Amino acid sequence: MNTFADIADSLAQQAIELPSWAFGNSGTRFKVFTTPGTPRTVEEKLADAAQVHRLTGLAPSVALHIPWDKVDDYDKLGRVAEDLGVRLGTINSNTFQDDDYKFGSLTHVDERIRAKAIAHQLECIDIMDVTGSRDLKIWLADGTNYPGQGDLRDRQDRLADSLAQVYTRLGQDQRLVLEYKFFEPAFYATDVPDWGTSLVHCLALGERATVCLDTGHHAPGTNIEFIVAQLLRLGRLGSFDFNSRFYADDDLIVGAADPFQLFRILYEVIRGGGYGEDSDVAFMLDQCHNVEDKIPGQIRSVLNVQEMTTRALLVDRAALREAERAGDVLGANGILMDAFYTDVRADLADWRVTRGLPADPMKAYAASGYQDHIAADRVGGTQAGWGA
Repeated sequence: MNTFADIADSLAQQAIELPSWAFGNSGTRFKVFTTPGTPRTVEEKLADAAQVHRLTGLAPSVALHIPWDKVDDYDKLGRVAEDLGVRLGTINSNTFQDDDYKFGSLTHVDERIRAKAIAHQLECIDIMDVTGSRDLKIWLADGTNYPGQGDLRDRQDRLADSLAQVYTRLGQDQRLVLEYKFFEPAFYATDVPDWGTSLVHCLALGERATVCLDTGHHAPGTNIEFIVAQLLRLGRLGSFDFNSRFYADDDLIVGAADPFQLFRILYEVIRGGGYGEDSDVAFMLDQCHNVEDKIPGQIRSVLNVQEMTTRALLVDRAALREAERAGDVLGANGILMDAFYTDVRADLADWRVTRGLPADPMKAYAASGYQDHIAADRVGGTQAGWGA
């Protein structure tokens, strides 16, 4: 097995993008719990994200969600982010909170509504031109609840046409990243329900169309690391949305439900060339913090990804390959399990100290007084949340 010293330099290559919306109020369909100090503006979201990066060194960029994070001057917003020590990242579009999109957006049978949804995507690309963002990430709530409600084939044809119009507008250094989701809010037929559907559309669009894999968007029992391996093999894995699930799209802290699954995913990422400075695969969180404080929730999340990345890097791939070729079933499995069970927390704490970071970012945040400060300072106004 590799030692921590063998892989320490590789850890410096890790970057995990934070979602602006994770710092706002969010929750279940039944209740959204507000918390003192929740940001009221996108600038305050950036300030909170900067705290995560300052303490972990892992989160140099922040994804925006339009129109939740819409401002008049994106160049100015970029300078605000830079002054805080972070930068603006992925631009996420939103065609699921407007009454017009009740029966679909990019797949809608009404050409007026479909044109409106396309125009929104183009607006997001305009924003990318200003912010320097590489990726436009599209997640669609489009779908049907009942058999016969919509023509499944026609909806796919309309989706292909809509995406082609958006793709044509991309700059040469920009990408379209198409997310998929097994279900919700469309329960009978979601228009982009799985990685295969997303991949089919991306292949038709061109090389700058890639798939976003959200770790919570799969049927129970799905082998997610297999999907990772296949998309990397085809060069079409664009990004991750890391979160954790017990039942469905729970959007819990990544690694909370099944850390071994996270380890397996990250091993395939590393094995397939999806990690490091030469990789175009983007790591991002996509989580909701409903009962826990949001900033420490994000700190814990990026630390969980870092820890499982470290364990995955410890795997002796040469020895594993030899065992696989020899048909040594238990030996091969043992090589993976030895790396997974290795406790790297003390090594990571020492590594952080050598980089001028606190050994324990969670304790450092608790001791910083930042949470008390924002609770006292952010009084009045409207707290950010879903839809704002």
